[in-house]
This record gives sequence, C-alpha cells and structure tokens, in this order.
Amino acid sequence: MTNLISASDRFQRKLDDRANKIMASTFRILVVDDEPSILELVKTALETLDDYNVSTATNAIAALEEIRRAERPFDCILLDIQMPETDGIELLRGLRSLPDYADIPILMLTAMSDRSYIDEAFKEGATDYVNKPFDFLELRSRIKCAHQLVDERRKTELSQKCAYQLQQKMKRNKQFNFDDPISVSDVDKHLRYLEFDNYVTQLARRKLFNSQSIAIKIQDAQLLYEKQDCDSFRHAVQTVAESIQLATHKVDCVFSYRGGGIFLVISHDAKGAEALSCEKNLNTLIQERTPHQQPAPEPINVLVSNSVPMRGLSRSAAATALQDAISNVNELELALQKDQDTQTGTMHDHRQDLRKQTRKRVYERVLFELFGEENYLNMR
Repeated sequence: MTNLISASDRFQRKLDDRANKIMASTFRILVVDDEPSILELVKTALETLDDYNVSTATNAIAALEEIRRAERPFDCILLDIQMPETDGIELLRGLRSLPDYADIPILMLTAMSDRSYIDEAFKEGATDYVNKPFDFLELRSRIKCAHQLVDERRKTELSQKCAYQLQQKMKRNKQFNFDDPISVSDVDKHLRYLEFDNYVTQLARRKLFNSQSIAIKIQDAQLLYEKQDCDSFRHAVQTVAESIQLATHKVDCVFSYRGGGIFLVISHDAKGAEALSCEKNLNTLIQERTPHQQPAPEPINVLVSNSVPMRGLSRSAAATALQDAISNVNELELALQKDQDTQTGTMHDHRQDLRKQTRKRVYERVLFELFGEENYLNMR
C-alpha cells in the first residue's frame, strides 16, 4: 500500500512539474481597455490563433489588481490610452516604475493618432504603438516581435545567472562590442534601440515628417573604445547622453544611442538644430560632467552633423534621412582627421628645415673659426 501511495505521489509530482513548465512557457498577455468588445475580440483571437494566455481589465485599477494576483509577471501588456480616471499613459508610467515591469514589452493599442500622444507614450517607455482600428494580422505580428524580445531577454537573464554562479557575472556584464547599442539609464527623451525604430515607423505611418534628423558622434570613438575598458566607454556614452538631454531640455525631440559612438536625434522644431548646432556648447556640457580624477580620463568630444529634413512619407524615406545624418557626421570626422594629418606633415617638414638651418649655422661657425673672417668670406 505504501509503495502504491509513493508511486502515486511521484506521478502527481511529475504532472505538477509538467504543468508548471507549460505555464512557464506560455506567453501571458494583459489587455487593458474600457471597451468590452475590444477585450473580447483580442482575447478570443490571440488564445485561438496563437495559444497565448490572455487576461483582461477594463481600467487601470482592475489592471493593477490583475498584476497583483498574478503568480508571475505578465510577459506583455496592451494598453488603451483613453480610459476613465487613470489613462493609459499614466498607467504606463506607473508600470515602468515596478521592477517586474521595467523592461517588458508594453504596446499602446489606441485610437489616439496625434503626435503628442505618440511622443508621450514612447517617452514614458512604450515599446510599440498600434492605432485603432487595427489590422489583426499586423497586431499579431507586433505581438510576435514582443514575444521574441521577451525570449531573448529571458535567455540573457539565464546567461547572467549562470555567469554569477561561476563568479564571472560582473566581468561578462561589462563586455560588449563597439557597435553594440549599449543601454543608457535615467535620461529623459532617450529611447532604446527597438523603441526608437518603432517610433520612427509610427511617425512614417502617420505621415508626420515635418522633422529633422541630426547625428552626434563621439570623436575618435573607436580609438576611445580600444584604449579604455568597457566600463569607461559605457560611462562616456552615458555622459554624452546626459549632455544631449541638457542641451535639448527645451526642445521637442527624442534621441537614441545606436552603437559605434553615434547618437541619432529627431527634432520636431527648428530649436533642435539650433540647440545642437554649436559643438562647442555641447562639448562644454560634456567636459563639465566629466569627473576630475587622477589619472585624468580620456577627453570626450563630439561632432554634430548638419540637420537633415525628414519630409518623406515612408519608413524607407525616414531611414534614408537618418542614414544621411550618420554619413554627414562620419564625413566630418574623416575631414578633421585629414586636416590633422596635413598639419602633422607640415610640422614635420618645418622641423626638418630647422634642423638643416641649425646644421648649416654650426658648419659656418666652424669654418669661420678655422680660417678667419677674410679667408672664410673668400671661400663663400
């Protein structure tokens, strides 16, 4: 009898373990909208077609209650903006302050299409923005992208835990390639890599390109990266981001670090170009934020491209404008490097001439002392 009970317990544990694994692998979505028809449509479609686990809430209070009751954090949240009492933007801001929801994908699912709503949503941490009425195939595609993002972040978390167990977590966490779009923390108007791309896509969809793109590049960034450790280069990127924020605090704009020492700024008024046009002012802000320590850190200077109009009405046109800004700042850096090489060559020739003149004067002095003034002049 005891053996039968023991075997039954083992079997039940296996079932429980399997159920837990299934639950852990299921992609869990919370949809928040005050329209019951939208909630029913999204829930039924996602659970039927994609086997997602979908919970719903009709307002912010109900959403927070769902989050509180959940055994583990939701993997993705869809938020409406216009809701009674607490709107979606305010709820988004509150969610991003929660440790479990600081990085999960949050998609705005809304009828609000004015750029002011788009800007505010992305600045508060929205991952993507989908307008109502929406194409359900497109919504599924956006959610699948969010699903992939969650999977990648879970893999990263697992890798970091393993590294910590091997007492190498800190070292591995600091390593990154020069072209990696490393994270920038606690900087207003800064969007992460994916969020910036989605923001540009949303602008293109709404045909709102009365804007300008500007590229800002850390001068000799590759050399700076190679000379410093990863932590020092990360700090340099953070310092530049904070300085851009200060320079544009009165400007309607967003910006993003794109890797390779390059930031991209999208400004929606002429003040953006004016605020960033003077490299000297921006570099002064950077120097003021560079710590005074011994040995002195490598100096950080930036180059600023010309502003490129973003008048295209498509994603490709927007990408071209952004790439033109990057090309412009790269050409500016190459021109400065050539000028420096030319100046170095000129200084080298000047030093050679000085050496020749010095040798000539020494030679003449020796002749003068050997033959006297009269004989020396006759020789000349």
